[in-house]
Amino acid sequence: MDETFIQRKRTAAVLGSMVVPKYCDPKTIYTLKDIQTDMLSEHVLNLSYMQAWRAKEKALQFLRGNPCDSYNKLPKYFYILEKNYPCSVVKLKKAADEFFLYAFVALYTSINGWQHCRPVVVVDGTFLKSAYRGIMLTASTMDAVGTIFPLAYAVVDYENDASWKWFFEQFKEAYGERPSMCVVSDRHESILKATSVVYPGLAHYSCMWHIWTNIRSKFKKGHLQLHELYFATARSYTLDEFNERMLKIEEVDLRVKSYLYDIGYHRWSRVHATVNRTFTMTSNIAESLNAVTKDARELPIFDLFEYMRTLLERWTKEKLSKAKGTFTYLGHKYNKELEDNSTLSQKLRVRASTDHIHTVLDGVKRYIVCLENKKCSCGQFQLDELPCAHALAALKHRNETYENYCSPYYTRKSLLLTYEMPVNPLPDEGKWDVPQHILDEVVKPPAGDKRQPGRPHKERYKTFDEIKSKKYKVSCGNCGGEGHNKRTCKNAPKKK
Repeated sequence: MDETFIQRKRTAAVLGSMVVPKYCDPKTIYTLKDIQTDMLSEHVLNLSYMQAWRAKEKALQFLRGNPCDSYNKLPKYFYILEKNYPCSVVKLKKAADEFFLYAFVALYTSINGWQHCRPVVVVDGTFLKSAYRGIMLTASTMDAVGTIFPLAYAVVDYENDASWKWFFEQFKEAYGERPSMCVVSDRHESILKATSVVYPGLAHYSCMWHIWTNIRSKFKKGHLQLHELYFATARSYTLDEFNERMLKIEEVDLRVKSYLYDIGYHRWSRVHATVNRTFTMTSNIAESLNAVTKDARELPIFDLFEYMRTLLERWTKEKLSKAKGTFTYLGHKYNKELEDNSTLSQKLRVRASTDHIHTVLDGVKRYIVCLENKKCSCGQFQLDELPCAHALAALKHRNETYENYCSPYYTRKSLLLTYEMPVNPLPDEGKWDVPQHILDEVVKPPAGDKRQPGRPHKERYKTFDEIKSKKYKVSCGNCGGEGHNKRTCKNAPKKK
């Protein structure tokens, strides 16, 4: 009797099913070379590069489904979010022909925690790398330990005036407007326009790092001197310090002073700010959030929104645990600042003028501290909303503790309240109870926005200023000049 041998062919579907577990976590790096190596060592299969690529594409299709179908899942997903997280603000906007335009999510956990954070909102936009292009917009703030507290996230078709205006309208519906509230961002024109329309009169500040990259690209001389001077000027606590440093900038390059003046001192200078932004001088927390979501931005839109929800779920749990394990009055970052100030205060001499006004002597320098108004002539006490070294010396002179002189936004109590509302897990998708009219809703992917063939970009397209700012000129170790090195230096003395 003939024996029949059935062999399973190495089709893309078969190979893809074998590597599916490698792609469950979007942060996992499993390259085509890895597929080739593993298949050769484990199954004695010698795959070509194209076969490995097809296997990966099949694996991603098995895992995530069709990217086009992902948009159709949004209505039922947003319905479940609203059902499981009451008082959240979840919005989906489509064009008249059912094409996707915008989607916005602000979970109630963030809305509730916002009341216990300083009202400084840092916003930014970053590109998506999935099959259908788009932009993810985010809004964040800092918690009582100085870490990222995400407030809202959205996906829009393009980063323009209309999309940012819509984003801020939804943000205002979720978070309203608080006293002393301000926005910090890069200098994107659409953000400036949108905030002025949705939040008229709201203070809007620029990230001092983005301004520096523009200075470095526009003006070609004195970068080493200007770098230290500019950041010291931006962080100045008094007008005297600011004016003194601006004079030094003027000596290096008058054009830089004019450029900073045209931007508006209040947009980048701490001492000129009309609303106290304390330690939030850059949009770094938004950039950090972009870095965290870098791999997730390759996911289809449904999976991206779910990734953001699970990220909030995990962060809320972890940060609440850390808060419960904190036993200092202030959060870690601000407690460290206070300890540094306390060390500096030990060498200071204090002379009381009244019950609340003290003269503090630091060598030949003299500072006036008013504990009643929480002010010091150094400017740090009132702008950081944390006792400076001079204020701590005055408090020690009075045998008084610092607790009543710190911002409540820096305390352990605020940290616990920020994360008191957990992000509970969602049930399995197969168990969602969704009305039929929601299931029947159609959302088509953005028209004309499908990713072009070829290897996708991992980094966003940078502006001209950002590209130029990354190109540091080579400095010569022999003559100190720029644009050449020691080996090619023409100014080197001739060998005898």
